[in-house]
Amino acid sequence: MDSNHIGHSMKDQKMQQHQSHQDHGGRQGGPSHHELMFRRKFWISLVLSIPVIIFSPTVQGWLGYSMPTFPFSQWIVPIFSVIVFIIGGLPFFDMARGELKKKQPSMMTLISLALAASFLYSLASTIFRLEASFYWELVTLVDVMLLGHWIEMRSVRQASGALDELSKLLPDTAERITDGDAVETVKISELKKGDLVLIRPGASVPADGEVVSGSSSMNESMITGESQPVHKEKGAKVVSGTINGDGSLRVRVTAVGEETTLAGIMRLVAEAQQSKSRSQILADKAAGWLFYIALGVAAITAVAWLIAEGWNIEILSRVTTVLVIACPHALGLAIPLVVAISTSIGASNGILIRDRIALEAARNLDVIVFDKTGTLTQGEFGLSELTVFSDLEDDQALALAAALERDSEHPIAKAIRKAAEDKGLALPEVQKFEAIKGKGIQGEVDGVVYHLGNPRLVEEQGAELTDQIRQFSDQANQSGETVIFLTNGKDVLAGFGLADQVREASAEAVRQLHEQGYQVAMLTGDSEAVAKTVANQLGIDRYFAEVLPENKDQKIRQLQEEGKKVAMVGDGVNDAPALARADVGIAIGSGTDVAIESAGIILVDSDPMGILRVIKLSKATFKKMRQNLIWATGYNVIALPLAAGVLAPVGFVLPPAMGALIMSISTVVVAVNAQLLRRVKDEL
Repeated sequence: MDSNHIGHSMKDQKMQQHQSHQDHGGRQGGPSHHELMFRRKFWISLVLSIPVIIFSPTVQGWLGYSMPTFPFSQWIVPIFSVIVFIIGGLPFFDMARGELKKKQPSMMTLISLALAASFLYSLASTIFRLEASFYWELVTLVDVMLLGHWIEMRSVRQASGALDELSKLLPDTAERITDGDAVETVKISELKKGDLVLIRPGASVPADGEVVSGSSSMNESMITGESQPVHKEKGAKVVSGTINGDGSLRVRVTAVGEETTLAGIMRLVAEAQQSKSRSQILADKAAGWLFYIALGVAAITAVAWLIAEGWNIEILSRVTTVLVIACPHALGLAIPLVVAISTSIGASNGILIRDRIALEAARNLDVIVFDKTGTLTQGEFGLSELTVFSDLEDDQALALAAALERDSEHPIAKAIRKAAEDKGLALPEVQKFEAIKGKGIQGEVDGVVYHLGNPRLVEEQGAELTDQIRQFSDQANQSGETVIFLTNGKDVLAGFGLADQVREASAEAVRQLHEQGYQVAMLTGDSEAVAKTVANQLGIDRYFAEVLPENKDQKIRQLQEEGKKVAMVGDGVNDAPALARADVGIAIGSGTDVAIESAGIILVDSDPMGILRVIKLSKATFKKMRQNLIWATGYNVIALPLAAGVLAPVGFVLPPAMGALIMSISTVVVAVNAQLLRRVKDEL
């Protein structure tokens, strides 16, 4: 993939400027030069092959018809075949030259060998007026190989098709807010970090940023695959290319150009396309072995037939048939098509496959290790417990606390306010607000001074701590919750327990993993009490608490030393060593940390259920790889001996034309079978 796939509108001085939606869509999502070349050569070769096939004596004999003869009609087949060979066949020799320079014969070398054998034999048959020729097999071989390479390149391009569609949604311009609060329209390429931009209702977000003011719902489906709109308010992060809902937002730009989420995603997809799976590496090695096997079988065939019957033209036909049948095009397509399609399916479902070996390894996992904060939990405080110790109602106590915390940016304050907002509570007016450093806050409501803070603040106020209050505090501490109290100076009115909130999807993800036979573990730097509470809440088999970031990889290694295949699922920041150590590293993080070098697979959204999609895609991908490899290699195992004439003593010799036809059919079967992988998309 070239840089155009990342998108003009995301490029700064190192990248071309964004032009227009028409230009943007036409150049980003379009085929590459090589894809266009193979497509063009395929159609030209196919058209030129039609006269060859129609006038081929072999085909006429099969179908029981005869073409009219006219002056020079006998030259139609050889002349058109030579043209097809030059146009469509020679590019494979160029690619084979690179393999031979490295002394590593593989796919292209074997394909070129088959083409050369069929071409030279056919040319000899014309010059020396032999009865048999391989002209129709030659042109169909060229056509099939060109078609296969075109399909493969198109499938690879489609791997980033969903992301190309996203990049088309990027606007040409942005509305930048100046110091005087005026709005000016600027090109995307002129935006810089720190700029304040206005996102109107229904508009696309021009760059990654953080909401400064306003609230709205954002359509992020093109990034995460989630159709549900995501609520955004002050402090929330927004991603370039996503679509704003009905509200108006002011956003501070945090990333532009190549640093944006979308640019990172596109780089990851490009890396995935360039990487190879173990099965693909095996297929390449198999093609190299097959090259030597084909030469060996051809030599044995020649010697055996010479000894058996002496020299005749049939020996040359047998040897050529062996070399043509050995063409590994089915083997060459067996893996690349599958991995290209699986990459495409993953990208459209929020799964970015950076390393194909990681995807292939995911099917063999034993233990799934989740980081706690930001992965199983939301990574932010939420209200877990509320107990009233006075004649206040629960909602009254919560409204008072939220009113006191109205102007605070502390995580605890946000959690209290959110709890009140979720209930739609009306907040009283607060006077004489004052922050008490390290302890809490105070403010006056209707002439009464209230305090909201930690137990130390309560002790300083001299408020009475009853057994009920102490019991509440002890239980909250055992659960790893942070405790704050609301007082009026002399009495404790209510207690609040706050903790990092578990994601709604976490319990379901753990349950389904257990159903499929996987062990689930949790890794966290939090206290034993916090880890135990979350593990019990989710039904996690094993947890490691109070683990420093630099020691997380040791826990992964510990599991591996127990003979387990381990996946690590984390946010990719302090989990980097563990992600790198695991058999499969899976980064998770709302699409904002996608450029994580230590993870082989990235889940664009923060849904723990994504690990189940990864495993399902891995198993489906490997199944198709195995089926294609069995078919492609099985064909050669059977066809090569038959072409060599091992059944000649019982009166059966594989006709050259039939061998070439079987070769073509095997390629079609492999290509069709790979396409069937697309059915798994609806199951993810």
